[in-house]
Amino acid sequence: MNALLSIAFVLCWSSGFIGAKLGAGSAAAVTVLMWRFLPLAVILLVVAATLGRASWRGLAARDVVRQAAIGVLSQSGYLLTVYYAIQLGVSSGTTALIDGVQPLVAGALAGPLLGQYVSRRQWLGLCLGVAGVALVTTADAMAATGVAAWAYLVPFLGMLSLVAATFLESRSRTRVAPGVALTVHCATSAVLFTVFAVGAGAAAPPAEGGFWAAVVWLVVLSTFGGYGLYWLILRRSGVTKVNALMFLMAPVTAVWGAVMFGEPFGAQTGLGLAVGLAAVAVVQRDGRGARRKNGGSPRSTGGSPRKTGRSLLPDPHSLPACPAPKPQDCGHRLSGGCS
Repeated sequence: MNALLSIAFVLCWSSGFIGAKLGAGSAAAVTVLMWRFLPLAVILLVVAATLGRASWRGLAARDVVRQAAIGVLSQSGYLLTVYYAIQLGVSSGTTALIDGVQPLVAGALAGPLLGQYVSRRQWLGLCLGVAGVALVTTADAMAATGVAAWAYLVPFLGMLSLVAATFLESRSRTRVAPGVALTVHCATSAVLFTVFAVGAGAAAPPAEGGFWAAVVWLVVLSTFGGYGLYWLILRRSGVTKVNALMFLMAPVTAVWGAVMFGEPFGAQTGLGLAVGLAAVAVVQRDGRGARRKNGGSPRSTGGSPRKTGRSLLPDPHSLPACPAPKPQDCGHRLSGGCS
């Protein structure tokens, strides 16, 4: 089941970069984002008011405010920078590369901020992942023409926004059902993007069928698929495994772009994909080895991280399957992304 969820997550998350390129050809970034989230927020709010009221019981106003802040950082801020960067001419592969360094930033900050440490082998896997995405996108970045240098800072700011969101979520002491979190995040994004679009005079959607095809693509694959699976896997498996999966986004996006848009796919891209797969294998193997050293079974129920040599590795099967963690579990989860 975990393998299937991981494959689905990588495909759905990568679809966000493809969808952004589809939408950029027919409308401004804020227009696409407004119509991506406005109908979705209405549907989720109706569901919450009719079928999901039980999930909202006992939720304090401060918990809703925290979730709104997480949504602003992990969804609104992140997506706006990704779409705007592509609109400025930064390629989807380069944007995915900049997004791909997020796990390394999060991993470097997890120790001092959350007391969560990564083993040497896992750091090797993370560094291999960076090398893999760099191989895929370096040639494209070097060949880019007509793109202002400052445009490459835009997706970098989005990556930092995503890091901040995951730290904020990981410090939450209240269990919040995934459906509640998704509703608050999407409603917040719908309000913000509608304000931005109206203020820019870009709220009216184009009449092109391709625009609505891109919107449906983004809602189904990117929001429900990528964003939903991101939080689910983060809570089931923890920081390091999600970080490893994030390194596959740039290579997969490159393959997808080659098939769908005829973008070039050469030997360097294939090598980068292979290195990314090796990074995932290294990290996954280290996590399994740590559990065996401690005599733990894959279904152990302990809730605290266990010391394994030079690192502290949580047993991912000990974490709650869906809601936010208990206070003592708050250091188990940290990663990035939404596309």
